Amino acid sequence: MGTEANGALIDLRDVVKTYKTGAGSLTVLKKITLQVYPGEFVSVVGPSGSGKSTLLNMITGIDRPTTGQVLVSGEAVHRLSENKLARWRGRHIGVVFQFFQLLPTLTALENVMLPMDFGRVYPGREREQRAMSLLDQVGIAAQAHKLPAALSGGEQQRAAIARAIANDPPFIVADEPTGNLDTATAAQVFDLFESFVAQGKTLMMVTHDPSLSARTKRIIHLLDGYVHRDENNGKH
Repeated sequence: MGTEANGALIDLRDVVKTYKTGAGSLTVLKKITLQVYPGEFVSVVGPSGSGKSTLLNMITGIDRPTTGQVLVSGEAVHRLSENKLARWRGRHIGVVFQFFQLLPTLTALENVMLPMDFGRVYPGREREQRAMSLLDQVGIAAQAHKLPAALSGGEQQRAAIARAIANDPPFIVADEPTGNLDTATAAQVFDLFESFVAQGKTLMMVTHDPSLSARTKRIIHLLDGYVHRDENNGKH
């Protein structure tokens, strides 16, 4: 993983995202310029419709900017073809979703192994052992052979987190990762994220939960498609 000349792992430059709708054009992101540095834990907050999820989609390449540049670890993500993008994302970014997005016909273990099968970062013979180790790291090794439907919401999110770090990506993006979890489970998931940052990973989390964003050192406030405030929270 490289960084930009300014040392940033993520570098957004004048990013605009406009969608065509039946009612006309809707601009969701308006000239966003933003840098995130290696080892940071950043929370992104703001009211519904402020552009939080769209911002994450720009960084992960799930969506592309209308204008502007998205550079992640030296790669111009907005210029990659779909095939290259899928391969790049599989190796460099782990994504955690609000609704878990586990494949229902695969066990927790098989869900975690899936990115390894696609990414081919690890030899085939090592993948199952690594997946078990990751499930153990997130505290659900005992549930490895269960289907998602047999797991609680918290267990499903832990499996999804293990899947997100399967290929050992340096950067993790989490979109409302605790939105469907009770307060105690949400706090446990946040503790996991903090442990990843302590290991040197970079993490960016969209959240509506002020008690969680208050625990991150940096908080980016979005409002009406703009960076309204970018504050250092003084946390360590």
